[in-house]
Amino acid sequence: MQINENSENLNYTANPERYKSMTYKRTGKSGVLLPAISLGLWHNFGFVDDINNGRDILRTAFDLGIVHIDLANNYGPPPGSAEENFGTILKSDFKSHRDELFIASKAGYGMWDGPYGEWGSRKYLISSLDQSLKRMGLEYVDIFYHHRPDPNTPLEETMGALADIVRQGKALYVGISNYQPKETKKAAEILRQLNVPFILHQARYSMFDRWVEDGLLDTLDENGLSCIAFSPLAQGLITDRYLNGIPQNSRAGGESVFLNKNSVDSNIEKIQKLNEIAKNRSQKLSQMAISWILRQKQVASVLVGASSSEQLKDNVKALDNLSFSKEELIEIENIIA
Repeated sequence: MQINENSENLNYTANPERYKSMTYKRTGKSGVLLPAISLGLWHNFGFVDDINNGRDILRTAFDLGIVHIDLANNYGPPPGSAEENFGTILKSDFKSHRDELFIASKAGYGMWDGPYGEWGSRKYLISSLDQSLKRMGLEYVDIFYHHRPDPNTPLEETMGALADIVRQGKALYVGISNYQPKETKKAAEILRQLNVPFILHQARYSMFDRWVEDGLLDTLDENGLSCIAFSPLAQGLITDRYLNGIPQNSRAGGESVFLNKNSVDSNIEKIQKLNEIAKNRSQKLSQMAISWILRQKQVASVLVGASSSEQLKDNVKALDNLSFSKEELIEIENIIA
């Protein structure tokens, strides 16, 4: 896909005030500071999408001080196309800003046919990152994740591959995603012995999906790691979009496997009650949901997706009110517990 180089967007000049309003949080015990809100390219950046809209979203993100961009080998569709589109935009707009960006990729889910196209083998991880770097036009990523645990490959092999990726200069830091607490602890022990900068666990976390509170956040704290939370709005469920039913053109009104009519119907009363608390805080429900996650000390950043620049700006306004009273937290807990 091609970028439309009309006179309006031929030249991009970054906002000189971009770092003054963004909140940055330290990642574990590392030197890395992440923006409290980061941009994920899981949706809206594939070949099926408008690359000029993606370009506008990325420009808006950078102008807001969002320097962390999260990708994976299979983001699209088709798989790989989000990285390729990002690489095109990076070259046209952000080449001079590469050292200001903290770029992530991952591998673990199915990417190509055959026995070496998914999971956690050394063969797959190193091959996948080589492909990702080529698609993005990069010499290295700032962090590379193993995207999911592999029940059949020794953890020593998977973590050893991550270690070699760092030693080869293809990634500065490593992370894991979707690991349980016990697996996370073992991975941390292995990587510590290998002297590898392991800093982040990327986990699904929202008001309606709180599994990380059952041991994972404590495990991260004990090992000097941080969490970066994805799906903070439960695929759009915790927004004002479904307060009065399911719109026809919505994700829940379509064929999404992540959000459907049953999940909306079973949570509508909770959403409406939470929305009242948000209004009393002068926030939208989505903004309160993001703030609620960021209150956890182990959470370095919340990953949001965006279909437009306006949606991204709206989410970033969550940072205008990050504090909760004791009464608010109790009321929220009574609703979502």
